[in-house]
Amino acid sequence: MGIERGMVDPLRVSRKDFVRMGGLGVAAAVLGLEASADRAFADFKFASNPFTLGVASGDPLPDGVVLWTRLAPESGRLPNRRVRVRWKVAADENMRTVVKRGEVFTGPERGFAAHVDVRGLKSDREYYYRFRVGDYVSPVGRTRTTPGFGASPAALAFAFVSCQDYQNGFYAAYGAMARQEQDLDFVVHLGDYIYEYGPSETAVPGREHDGPEIITLADYRKRHALYKRDEDMREAHRMFPFVVTFDDHEVENNYADAIPEEGSETPTMRQFLRRRAAGYKAYYENMPLRPSSMPQGPDMRLYRRLNYGDLAQFSVLDTRQYRTDQPCGDGFVERCAAALSERQTMTGPEQERWLKEGMNRSQARWNVTAQQTMLAEYDFRAGPMESFNMDQWDGYVAARNRFIGFLNKARVRNPITLTGDIHSAWVHDLKTDFADETSKTVGTEFVGTSITSSFPGVFIPVVEAARPDNPHTKFFDGANRGYTRCDLNRERYLTTFKAVPTEPGQGSVVTPEATSTTLAAFVVENGRPGAVQVEGPTTATTSTQGETDRGYGRLTARENW
Repeated sequence: MGIERGMVDPLRVSRKDFVRMGGLGVAAAVLGLEASADRAFADFKFASNPFTLGVASGDPLPDGVVLWTRLAPESGRLPNRRVRVRWKVAADENMRTVVKRGEVFTGPERGFAAHVDVRGLKSDREYYYRFRVGDYVSPVGRTRTTPGFGASPAALAFAFVSCQDYQNGFYAAYGAMARQEQDLDFVVHLGDYIYEYGPSETAVPGREHDGPEIITLADYRKRHALYKRDEDMREAHRMFPFVVTFDDHEVENNYADAIPEEGSETPTMRQFLRRRAAGYKAYYENMPLRPSSMPQGPDMRLYRRLNYGDLAQFSVLDTRQYRTDQPCGDGFVERCAAALSERQTMTGPEQERWLKEGMNRSQARWNVTAQQTMLAEYDFRAGPMESFNMDQWDGYVAARNRFIGFLNKARVRNPITLTGDIHSAWVHDLKTDFADETSKTVGTEFVGTSITSSFPGVFIPVVEAARPDNPHTKFFDGANRGYTRCDLNRERYLTTFKAVPTEPGQGSVVTPEATSTTLAAFVVENGRPGAVQVEGPTTATTSTQGETDRGYGRLTARENW
């Protein structure tokens, strides 16, 4: 999957500022490397179950998949040395027909995470796997490989998710997905897997963060463990292979490359790069990723490509690590000249070239871009005045024009964009000129709602009031949390927005177990860009001017939501 590198030395860094922090001594402190990693080992006898964070698989290929676990015993007691982890893959859930087996070693320098890049499997097959440490055996995970190169699969089913603030409620969406969508081939996670904030006064009871804002490697490891202990999320990871990418909260809200958020607790570039190195290392340790994505100091190669035969190609982007700073002071503001600058980039030049080259070569029926912030334009201010979100592609207009212009000129077949970040569901036609309603539609963007993260109810009237000024926007819902299911075959791409019960106001998920229901569904026909609604409400809700004004005031106050 993607461009693969061999195993890299985590002490290798490419940022001069990171090296200037103090060389290997500081790097070892940030990355958790210890001299004890080289000691002779013996099988460690854990006093309690070490598989409390579950198992996961990811980045499926025609001949392989990545398997993951992280040892975190209930007792909290871990050895100060390496531990042997045995693994096996079988063709059956009872683990009788074993097709691959082996062992890996982990220890404190890796956060006791184990990654296994299994190869030599058969294409388009379901497999089962488990780990063993001493007398303890992990839950049995389920995974599957993708169709072989040159294959022409008839259909694909997957889901995409994002934004799962632990404090904003229960992961009922993951539980519903695991129970109701068992035919999914994989799940795409578009970022904000964890949130860095300290405890919130508005947290759903029993879902408070377990410490102040996270900055160090130990902090990030602890926060990932808190999230992973959620039973519903563990079950989703056990059931489906995941394809993951990060957004901002895996490190810090609204960071851009080496530039921290305004008011950051790590305000200098040196402090922030040290923090970013810690966040990236913890992210890798807790995700089913290949060694090609192992961070090198504060740098991590995460963008990559997945093919599903000739039916679909997925380009998975990283729009945080290489972007220029948010222009015009960030936030929801009228555009200034900086937002239109050709220098503004969301992806960086190298990733932009990689994206275009891959799409140019693609033979796939559907070309899917999985990325973070809303690509389509949206003017949030109803009437003659304008207000755009500078953290989205609206703050990077020239970069967006280059991308959509490329889709048009290169005649990329059936381009679809998947987006997270904004904690609400949207459908947009991607236009060559968003200011001209009659301009050409070249693709479709589906924006999925969050697993839990809030879209405050006061913002909904703001978006709805501005809908007439944004005719390319075909659907919006900010009231519900959930996930998005996609079913595609050779003639159509069906997107179904699935919702779980959500309390009004703050938009929290207060019901731990719930069934998901269909909120709306849209179809894109092969060769006909633009989405057509086939299920769900077709009219926008109405609000008073006072409600709209109050919501807009909250929106522009730049609250973290």
